Amino acid sequence: MSVAFSDAARSELERIRSRYPDREAAILPALHLAQREFGYVSDEAIVYLADLLGFAPARIEGVATFYTMYNRKPVGKYHVQICRNISCSLLGAEHLIEHVSKKLGVRPGETTPDGKFTLTAVECLGSCGTAPVMQVNDDYHESLTEEKIDALLDRLP
Repeated sequence: MSVAFSDAARSELERIRSRYPDREAAILPALHLAQREFGYVSDEAIVYLADLLGFAPARIEGVATFYTMYNRKPVGKYHVQICRNISCSLLGAEHLIEHVSKKLGVRPGETTPDGKFTLTAVECLGSCGTAPVMQVNDDYHESLTEEKIDALLDRLP
């Protein structure tokens, strides 16, 4: 499989590169761009970015695998990420992960057969004061209960 940025994404990458004189600093935003463009950061996208940025693929892959916000495999239309770090766990995150898992019929790390939902348990979403927290795609949902989660998931088309 071959990957290539659209003209718009290629222009955005050039803007990114011009903003960061140290080309290594452009890796994170370039990975975000690739994920937005391709849906996830595939092995092919790693090689493609490495070539565009002038690094060995291993350098790009090291960054992509270190940070949990980069999806290394396709995710569903709705990527449901539930924080399980200390604040969220103390307020019931593990129970909520199990609840969502049963509701969707998938375990953390899996995608529903229809491709609609991917469930991921993540280490921290940085919203400890409003724990427990869940992120669906780019939107945060805070102070969660089973009822709030059910209402949210039921509203998604």
